[in-house]
Amino acid sequence: MKLVRHNWSKEQLSYLRMNYPNMTRKQLLAAFNTTFLLTITEKQLEGTLRNHGIKSGRTGRFEKGHVPFNKGLKGITTGGVATQFKKGQKPVNYKPIGSERVDQDGYILIKVADTGTWNDRWKVKQRVVWEEAYGPIPKGHVIVFLDGNKQNVRLSNLQMITKSALARMNQNGLFSHHPEATKVGINIAKVHAAIGKAKERTK
Repeated sequence: MKLVRHNWSKEQLSYLRMNYPNMTRKQLLAAFNTTFLLTITEKQLEGTLRNHGIKSGRTGRFEKGHVPFNKGLKGITTGGVATQFKKGQKPVNYKPIGSERVDQDGYILIKVADTGTWNDRWKVKQRVVWEEAYGPIPKGHVIVFLDGNKQNVRLSNLQMITKSALARMNQNGLFSHHPEATKVGINIAKVHAAIGKAKERTK
């Protein structure tokens, strides 16, 4: 089964760095998935630890005088009592539906659900705003910002275009910080696309 790529947030990477020195990989995986309500696999975790240089700092042997982190925690299971939640209990870092955050690329993300994968629970806000007004975005289309500001998610600043038009606009530098100029660029991209299709039909 093909793994779905997970976009690791700074918060999640920080969690791994902070807790890996005190847990085995299996314990870390269980605690991480419980905390962030995810289903990350052991293989994905190992790759992320390796790619980001996150190490436990352990040599494989207990140093003299070392006290296990779970000493005294009766009935502990994988992940540790401290990282387990009773049924219905929410993690300390739980974010309610409607919460917003800005990702590493500058896009506003908004939480739309409490269940499912990370991508089911968090959506880029421009898509949510557009779909609330006009319905689902067709396959092969994207939402762009007319003024180039990724955090200006007002409906008047959003426009839906095809992915091929987006590629043409990026290739030809047709985006502008001025909404009207970007609209002209979108029309130019449409004309180029139409010309391209006409040439294909005449071959």
